Amino acid sequence: MNLDNLIQERTRKKTFEFPISEKELCDRFEKVTTPMVNDVLREKGLLYQTFPNNIMPLRDEMKVVGIAFTIKGSKNLSLEDEMVERAKMLEAIPQNSVCVWDTCEDDESAQWGEIMTMASIRQGCRGAIVDGGVRDTNKVLEQNFPVFCKYRSSNGMLGRFRLIGYQIPVVMGKVHVYPGDVVMGDIDGCIAIPREIAYEVLLKAEQIRDNEVEIKEMVGSGMKPTEVVENGGYF
Repeated sequence: MNLDNLIQERTRKKTFEFPISEKELCDRFEKVTTPMVNDVLREKGLLYQTFPNNIMPLRDEMKVVGIAFTIKGSKNLSLEDEMVERAKMLEAIPQNSVCVWDTCEDDESAQWGEIMTMASIRQGCRGAIVDGGVRDTNKVLEQNFPVFCKYRSSNGMLGRFRLIGYQIPVVMGKVHVYPGDVVMGDIDGCIAIPREIAYEVLLKAEQIRDNEVEIKEMVGSGMKPTEVVENGGYF
């Protein structure tokens, strides 16, 4: 059995460099929307890049873009060295990252909370997308840190859920997310952009944003929808 191609796929993209800094890339992505990005990905044949639609922001106005720092865990009753491993994970978070936490579809524990938010901010993290729960919600909100999650719960992880690893490929719904990919979340949900096409996607999303200004002007001027389409617009 030859698994070379599979191994290469699962370890890809770690060293791909953008023509601009990661910070500039993320800052510019924050000025477009997930629907704009989604439309660009669709043009490239990537139809399934959105995370489960029940992963939503703690506040509607929250928006986040960053480089995926992937985390994986699952239900587990063992306690040994759990806090040590969690601390090592937090210290490994790089600047301009977004924590993307694959919980293996946990439905009980809160993987994110107040102290984890504080530690992540200190590392220069831009936000968190958790396929699970959040607790200490008021204290998280007070820190103005964008968090996307499925539910809220007072259940802490210890004794219920255990960290498996980080900076490894993870799955959010049907989306494979690799360390270094670009991830984005806003009121319309979360989406992953493969690292090797992220800059190209950004440029095209910016074009869509600028073009939509003209389309809105056509609609606002009283043009019929068919006339808007004839003039290069869309709905």
